[in-house]
Amino acid sequence: MSLKNLMVHLDQCERTAARVELAVSLARQHQARLVGVFGQRAQAQQVGVVSTWPSQEYVEAREASKAAFEKATAGLPRAEWRDINRGSDAEVLRHVIDLARHADLVVLGQHDERMKACVPEELAIEVILGSGRPVLVMPYVGTFTEVGKRPLIAWNDAREAAHALNDALPLIEGCDEARVLSFAARREEGDASCAEVARHLATHGITAKTEVMLVQDFDIMDMLLNRVTDRGSDLLVMGAHGQIGFPFVSRGAGTRHILRHMTVPVLMSN
Repeated sequence: MSLKNLMVHLDQCERTAARVELAVSLARQHQARLVGVFGQRAQAQQVGVVSTWPSQEYVEAREASKAAFEKATAGLPRAEWRDINRGSDAEVLRHVIDLARHADLVVLGQHDERMKACVPEELAIEVILGSGRPVLVMPYVGTFTEVGKRPLIAWNDAREAAHALNDALPLIEGCDEARVLSFAARREEGDASCAEVARHLATHGITAKTEVMLVQDFDIMDMLLNRVTDRGSDLLVMGAHGQIGFPFVSRGAGTRHILRHMTVPVLMSN
């Protein structure tokens, strides 16, 4: 799948500019349309006992977002700014998810407790699990103007992992070094699984090194994050698990752990 229609979420948090910079870089690289979607929580304006919408605060934030997006995308042939014009958490989530379903790739930001007033805390996980589209989540610290040169692919033979692997292909094509990391109870199972992934990547012109980590406890997600750091990876590719999780992690706990503690951009598919 080629990336021809990208979406980036916009708000007034301080990391929005970095998120847009990465999205613009991807749009330029893939000659894609970029849609910036402004949506953040806000209270209606109180006038006497009557609430009016949009509030002046929201209007000011909206106009600032539009101006910043248009400036950042001035060099792109196809860029569009949109306002979902909703302030409640439920409405922000619903509209962002709906728009995300029409994109080839969605770029979101990691939740930052320091900025929790901007957007619903569950925005990333809800879009990942509800949109049906691959989501690239950017950490709230660090500089990432490009991704996919040194990807690490977490593999566990699950449907979600297969989706993430194939959704990542446009991002990792021509990468400098790809790694496939399989977690397994027995080495021979992990080796065989990794080999199949490497063969698949080879058909796309991607050479991958493989590694198996034997799982002996429940620190699997911390092991994965440590490997990302140890290998100098600039992108983590993994399936998101709403109900089943990795074989050794229960009911989506791994997905949420990664989203809380990620240090590099993460591509997740469900």
